[in-house]
Amino acid sequence: MNKNIEERKKSMRFFKQPIEVSVGHDVLERAKSFSEKVAPTVGTRGVYMDTNQSDLRKIRHDHYVSKVGEEAVKQILQQLGRTIEGPDYEIYQGKQKSWNSDLWVDGVDLAVKTQTKESANKFGLSWTFQASRQRRDPILDKPDAWVCFVKFDPQKQQCCVYPPCQIKELEFGEPVLAKLKGTKKVVYAQRLPGL
Repeated sequence: MNKNIEERKKSMRFFKQPIEVSVGHDVLERAKSFSEKVAPTVGTRGVYMDTNQSDLRKIRHDHYVSKVGEEAVKQILQQLGRTIEGPDYEIYQGKQKSWNSDLWVDGVDLAVKTQTKESANKFGLSWTFQASRQRRDPILDKPDAWVCFVKFDPQKQQCCVYPPCQIKELEFGEPVLAKLKGTKKVVYAQRLPGL
C-alpha cells in the first residue's frame, strides 16, 4: 500500500470539536431524489429483508438522512483542504449492494453515520450499527477503520459533524428500544472519544 495512505490512515483527526455546517438546497434535493429512487430496490419488493423493515417512508427517510450526512462531512473536509471521493449516488439492484465506505478522504475510507435531531430527542444523540447474524456492518470488524458521526437538523437545514474516530476507540451500548437489542449496537454522543 502507498506509504502516504498508510500515514493518513493513522490519523484523520483534521478537526477536534464538532463543526456546524449549513446544508444547501442542492444537497437536500440530490439526497431526496436518491432516497426516492433507491427505496423500491431495497430487498424484495422494497423490504429490508434482514431487518423486516417494509415501511417505504422509513426506508426513504433513512437513505435521505444518510446522504445528507455524507454531504455535510464532505463539505467540511473539503473546506479543510482534503480531497474527497463520494458520496455514491448509484442505485444498486439486489445483491449488487455495496458495503464500500461512504467517503474516501485523501484515499482513506471513512464511514458516516447520521441521526436526525428529532430522533436524538427521542432516543438520545446516538448512532446505530447493524450487529445481527443476518446483517452486520463490516466496519465493526475493522478496529482501525474511521467513522464520522453527524446530527442533522432538517428544520434548520444544518448538520453538526463530529470529528472522525476509529472503531477501536468507540464504546458501544445497547439501543433504547427493547426490540432492537441483540441486533444493533449504538454509540452515544456523550461517550465519543476526545469530547
